[in-house]
Amino acid sequence: MSPQPQEAVGAPLSRVDGRLKVTGKALYAADHAADAAVHAVVVDSSIGRGRVTGIDTRAALAQPGVLKVISHLDAPTLPYQRNALPLNPPGERLHVFQDDTVRFRGQPVAVVVATTLEAAQHAAGLVTVTYDAQQPSTDMTDAPAGEPETYARGDADKALDCAAVHMEMTYRTARNHHNPMEPHATIARWDGDKLTVWDKTQWVFGTQTELATVFGMAVESVRVISPFVGGGFGSALRTWPHVIIAALAARETRRPVKLALTRRQLYFGTGFRPAYEYSVRLGSDRRGRLRAMVHDVRGETSSYETFMESVLTPGQMLYNMPNVRQAHRTVPLDVNTPLYMRGPGYTTASYVIESAMDELAHELGIDPIELRLRNEPDADESSGLPFSTRKLRECYAVGAREFGWNRRDPEPRATRDGDWLIGTGMAAGLYNTARNDAQASVRLNADGTALVQSAASDMGPGTYTSQTQLAADALGLTMRSVTFRLGDSLMPPAPAHGGSWTMASVGSAVQDGCDKLRRQAIELAVADEKSPLHGVDPATIVVHAGRLQVNDNPARGETYQQLLTRNKRTHLQTLGSFTRPTGPQRFSLYAYSATFAEVAVDARLGLVRVRRMLGVYDAGRIINPKLADSQAQGGMVGGIGQALLEHTVTDHRDGRIVNANLADYLVPVNADIPSLRAIYLDGDDRKADPIGVKGLGELVQIGVAPAIANAVFHATGRRVRELPITAEALL
Repeated sequence: MSPQPQEAVGAPLSRVDGRLKVTGKALYAADHAADAAVHAVVVDSSIGRGRVTGIDTRAALAQPGVLKVISHLDAPTLPYQRNALPLNPPGERLHVFQDDTVRFRGQPVAVVVATTLEAAQHAAGLVTVTYDAQQPSTDMTDAPAGEPETYARGDADKALDCAAVHMEMTYRTARNHHNPMEPHATIARWDGDKLTVWDKTQWVFGTQTELATVFGMAVESVRVISPFVGGGFGSALRTWPHVIIAALAARETRRPVKLALTRRQLYFGTGFRPAYEYSVRLGSDRRGRLRAMVHDVRGETSSYETFMESVLTPGQMLYNMPNVRQAHRTVPLDVNTPLYMRGPGYTTASYVIESAMDELAHELGIDPIELRLRNEPDADESSGLPFSTRKLRECYAVGAREFGWNRRDPEPRATRDGDWLIGTGMAAGLYNTARNDAQASVRLNADGTALVQSAASDMGPGTYTSQTQLAADALGLTMRSVTFRLGDSLMPPAPAHGGSWTMASVGSAVQDGCDKLRRQAIELAVADEKSPLHGVDPATIVVHAGRLQVNDNPARGETYQQLLTRNKRTHLQTLGSFTRPTGPQRFSLYAYSATFAEVAVDARLGLVRVRRMLGVYDAGRIINPKLADSQAQGGMVGGIGQALLEHTVTDHRDGRIVNANLADYLVPVNADIPSLRAIYLDGDDRKADPIGVKGLGELVQIGVAPAIANAVFHATGRRVRELPITAEALL
């Protein structure tokens, strides 16, 4: 087949849904209209562990407008069958209102339903709950850990004993919360035995399956709608208790129910990036060639589920290293369950490994980039597989040139700007290129417009726009002629919107469906005796601006509209699909980055300011550079927060999160955001997927925190091994 013209893909186009968002017409979960909807407010437990001994609802029920108060005392028994949702951690999920056990501070113990939000809020404050309280365990430093997940190759202990250089370090990272702009919210409505839910979710099929499982229903009896998500960062990748509560309250009151979590409730009503204690022992020769590394990792989880993420993977294959030993232990605590947060696992591991590499470079007097180049592997040593692509050397070279790395004085604390100590640092990053099964329906109408649909999500990366670009080029239409819709469980299935696999998975399904439909139209024209294309070799026909034409004779052709109208077709339709490859893997699939940072540290006050950052990415084919820049800058901002600001503080006496608000849980603001720049290496990885992409959304935060931490060391000469890096740690 003649290749289709590529006019939309690769262009820095603005978001097709941008006008809806800036004019307030984009409807998020709590914005949808449900006739006669009432409001629900959750009553949270005020102890960190124990039992509920009594709930007095009389004062709440006496308030005008209050319809019902539901707790374990009167809630119906729900089936809560086990299910095999891949993103749910193993263990016993939180059974809402099914028993009197309190597992963490803030656990839902009741819900008030009223005709107005104000009435529900007031009545929730009047519900009196008594407890048999126990001392919660919320401090990871003195809590016992579970059995480890392990990995080993070679003999790390023997290699360490023989290494010319031997270093031991322990790093700690704080718990981080997602804090998306849109709080989590759900509207639930029952129509007989059918349930419709408008929910903030990154996976409509996950929410659909969870609700069906909890209520003992057929999956087809639940519809989940989520066309817009106002930021997620992973927090909406599973169904949290408030979703179940909204559906339960709607069934009990026989009214549509709207339930929106407060900003405070997000800190215990949804997940978080767990805190880690990560010890490293490494050995090398005097030239910096790594010989062995031992990783001992402890990360927090809840007492009722075991959450683990891919924190071990980078240490297995990022560098050439013949001897590796790893152990990852989870520490069960009286907290709610953690969840994936941007760059899950890899972000934490990158901070530790890239800080350790910087420490080794300083110890040996070797440039940090040169040290990494000396340890570049030829293949993935954890699997023995060749890399589909690995352009880290090019990332280093381009980054060093564009950042001005050669002007760097290698001596710490050697560069000043008045009272400010200036430092530069860098770090490598990687993230696995994942793909999953997806489908997309494609419909070409007789008027020459197309509708493409898939039950994907868009929490900010620009799914609406990038999928429209793919479809427009594959169908040979203008962007204005294509509409892409998502976020409804009635649409063809798509995987969860996370893990940087949406573009590869849904995009490949969209490409497949549009290619099929274009060929269908070409075959119709070639077989039509009245068509100018009758009898033409289909392989020579392309479509441009809605017109089918011979590639080397554009004058010979006709439009989709002419073809369908003459053949009395109202539309053509097909289903595109992408199936994740099965069987043995042939390649190691990862995207890579090199991040560079310059910081200024006040010599007297210890304040750290990031001055500029550069990220260079080996991320395959870039569908839209403008959207990619948005992702890269957002990832850098998130990494600045992780490195310097974000830290969830728990009062271990009672399990209360002290800073459960945006006044005390600090995130970067405009004054914290410096000059940010991204560069994307040319790439097209067809070994990864049919459209050559590798995923970008997770990768862009990985490597940011260690680049900043290494820059802080270069500026001050003081190595801080705990995130966030505070002024107190530098004084």
